[in-house]
Amino acid sequence: MKEYREKDPENGRGRDERKQNEEERLLDAIGKIDEDLVADAVLEEGRRRRKSWIPAAVAAAACLALVIFAGTRFILRDAPGGEEILQPDSPEELTVIAVGEFLNEGMGYEGMMAHDISELTCENPWREDMELPALPVYKNALTYDGHYCEVSGADFGAMRERLLAVADRLGLEREELTIGDNAPDEETEKIIREKLEGEEVDAYLKPTAVTAEADGIRIEVDMQMRTRIGFEPERALPEQYHFTYESTYEELAALAEYLQETYEELIHMEKPRAEIGYGDYTYAGERMFTHLAFFDTAGSSVDQILNYNFNRIEFNCGENGGLSSVWISQPDLSDLVGNYPIISAEEARALLLKGNYITSVPYEVPGGEYIRRVELVYRNGDYEKYYMPYYRFYVELPEEQREHGLKDYGAYYVPAVEGSYLSDMPTWDGSFN
Repeated sequence: MKEYREKDPENGRGRDERKQNEEERLLDAIGKIDEDLVADAVLEEGRRRRKSWIPAAVAAAACLALVIFAGTRFILRDAPGGEEILQPDSPEELTVIAVGEFLNEGMGYEGMMAHDISELTCENPWREDMELPALPVYKNALTYDGHYCEVSGADFGAMRERLLAVADRLGLEREELTIGDNAPDEETEKIIREKLEGEEVDAYLKPTAVTAEADGIRIEVDMQMRTRIGFEPERALPEQYHFTYESTYEELAALAEYLQETYEELIHMEKPRAEIGYGDYTYAGERMFTHLAFFDTAGSSVDQILNYNFNRIEFNCGENGGLSSVWISQPDLSDLVGNYPIISAEEARALLLKGNYITSVPYEVPGGEYIRRVELVYRNGDYEKYYMPYYRFYVELPEEQREHGLKDYGAYYVPAVEGSYLSDMPTWDGSFN
């Protein structure tokens, strides 16, 4: 699960504000923004932030995620009991990697609310008793300038291939597709240049996605290899399925079975398992879901961990309870840095209590007695230089006691890679990261 207080904590507060200022200037230049596009932008940042802050109108448009992955395979050795275990590369083959700054793409902090942590459901395949000597680390194919405006490393050829492959899985005829990109048209470009006269705006005018349209369906693949499939009008569901922000756990479970069967070709999984992220609350004390997910449990423990963290497909509901869009995330993992030895959760817990963590929560860890949950995850946000594993600790925050008997659980991250292979090991200094 990746539920966030406001938006994704992949960016530092200062950088976030600079980036936000740049975006606001651009949006002001463009003028009025369609609310549907804003809702889709929220969905893109998606299931990685908590929803309780979202106004009801936006929440209704950003209500559900289905997550899946087609597994990545590795050369492993057999272990007792038949489990295959990935081994670390030799020390000579492994380079030191930088943990880097904590990048936060939005304001606020990552956290969840509940009466008790047990209310927050989770199907992360990682377990503390797993034997995991090593996990892979990948390098992000994209790099950004100092203002996080201009990006390099995007493969528009691969983006187009992805677009066509998705169209095929939807049963669309390629010759019927109208293919283009999302660069501003001449009129919009003129408005931007006039509004920002004398300033450098070329970065805003470059395409960041390839697009295709046919039969009321719009497909868009961006530089992060995320695919959005938009339906206009939204696709209706059989009346027995309840697909809204207020859906219950049982209703989502029934919906998952229907979507898995109906969109089998699009999901394209070998051995799916459903995860219904449920139990988070709004500030008004209303229980809500965060996502309904599938990931592939085929293969080894490493396969399943990677399946759970990378390459996602999200089915999102519209205002009328139908399917409004589908998001597919399939990042480029071709640049394998190496298979790195990892520390145990207990070792990570000790580092957490020493202050060796990164977080968007504005409070120091209050003590070991407040640690409520730990899971192993990959941080794979847009601005991460490396996709590497972390232990994510959910810590009860005594400073954030809520009404209705609700407690706040903030997320704190400790790198799972052995410290001798890391530089810039984080130490919390009391500031808002």
